[in-house]
Amino acid sequence: MDQVKILIIEDDAKIASLLKTHIEKYGYTAFRVADFAHVLDEFKEIGPHLVLLDVNLPMFDGFYWCRQIRSLSTCPVLFISARESEMDQVMALENGADDYITKPFYYDVVVAKIRSHLRRAYGSYSARTEERTVETSGLVLYPERFILTYRGETVELTQKESVLVEALMKKTDRIVSRGRLLDLMWEDKHFIDDNTLNVYITRIRKKLSELGLAEPVETVRGAGYKLKLEGYAEK
Repeated sequence: MDQVKILIIEDDAKIASLLKTHIEKYGYTAFRVADFAHVLDEFKEIGPHLVLLDVNLPMFDGFYWCRQIRSLSTCPVLFISARESEMDQVMALENGADDYITKPFYYDVVVAKIRSHLRRAYGSYSARTEERTVETSGLVLYPERFILTYRGETVELTQKESVLVEALMKKTDRIVSRGRLLDLMWEDKHFIDDNTLNVYITRIRKKLSELGLAEPVETVRGAGYKLKLEGYAEK
């Protein structure tokens, strides 16, 4: 892979400058958005591997721009915001974010999260001769491209949605505990609350429904979740 590019969408010039300087110490190439009325245009031009995104921005907020980015890309999006409420964090995840970092933050922690999400999204950056797939009962996941297919239909996933779907597919018809899913999806569960995983499960159910799979994810009260695909392959 070419030089890793990080796009910083932050209107506080001091914070944006410090983030850029610190990120580039670790060998990444960082870019700051200059025109907050045309964030998506700059995203398209730069083609970043990861985005750092504030919530409070001129013109449109970060939730809006996260949705716009998700219409084009599944690259990791990490919110950085002084807004600490549970609702803001849930809204960020519902709009396609992969992580939420509250201000004030330690710059080394931000870099550690960047490195973690890059590892999860792109692996070791080495070229692969064969694409990895996960298959069960006609459902096929392409974890490296965050794409899920079933009987000719296709939906795009975020990076964390892909991790969640893969975990459920690998244990089809068996329970996967909430703790196991949280461990797989977040190395640092500091900001995670009970609602966060629920939000992702709801999003996964919606994506599976778009593929024609009605209610395949069962909630097992007090235990976790189970993917039930029995009978679908024959329909």
